[in-house]
Amino acid sequence: MIKPLISVVIPCYNHEKFIQDSIQSVIDQDYKNIELIIIDDGSKDNSVLKIEEMLKSCKERFVRFEFGSRPNQGLSSTLNEALEWCQGKYFSVLASDDQMLPNKTKIQVEYLEKHNDVQAVMSSVNWINSNNEIINERKLPYKEYGFEDIFLSKQSLYACTQISRLESVISVGGYKLGCVIEDWYMWLKLSELGKIVTLEETLVNYRLHDDNTIKKGEIIYSGMTEIVDEYKFHPLYLKAIKQIVWVRVAAIIINDKSKGWRYFKETFEADKSALFNKNFYRCVRNFLLK
Repeated sequence: MIKPLISVVIPCYNHEKFIQDSIQSVIDQDYKNIELIIIDDGSKDNSVLKIEEMLKSCKERFVRFEFGSRPNQGLSSTLNEALEWCQGKYFSVLASDDQMLPNKTKIQVEYLEKHNDVQAVMSSVNWINSNNEIINERKLPYKEYGFEDIFLSKQSLYACTQISRLESVISVGGYKLGCVIEDWYMWLKLSELGKIVTLEETLVNYRLHDDNTIKKGEIIYSGMTEIVDEYKFHPLYLKAIKQIVWVRVAAIIINDKSKGWRYFKETFEADKSALFNKNFYRCVRNFLLK
């Protein structure tokens, strides 16, 4: 039985230290029917040279391989360009500083093949440092999410682990240009078509460093607010805005616990009902992280 073709996309920007590890992790997948598409989004470091050093290995390993480099246009534009190249049944994005574990593709494809009502599958992750050392294991339980869960920020999903149905990603219009929280935008759009699921298995090494979006509270707040404003006539709009405020606080805590504590207290004083929502406890968890 022929296994479905999987389109793996690596958008690269200024990750000369990590891009080869990222590519190698796709080469090492125990699922064979993969096409790999790499687009360098105008890197100013030696990322392109590092990619070119691996061209031979990629051409030998993958059913189809494409590599392109051009001036910077932003992540959403890069992903939309990659969608035009993709020929697979499923679509997986891997950041150029993260790593797939060898069984990722096989496990997730097998799940999607058995569950036609699921639009995307994600998983647990390891947090790794710049030396590829695991510093934390972020385990998630099996969970199914619908639109309301994601709209109200009740989800626990790691974007770096996603694999989705290519046809669905294209049908919702791809990624919104200029959107800085492009993954959350896509989750909302896909969840209007079907379920999004997270598996218990740990399938990706997520690299933690100073430039991670999860540490940028103001960017998260403005980006999510912009997306939610597309749904301003939805009956849950005001609740969604309130939850985004807590998501912002959780991000600030990861980056600066002292500043985060101040925002946490001020936000809780204004919203004591938060004691009963998931993002309040996400903030508490982030205080406990080393």
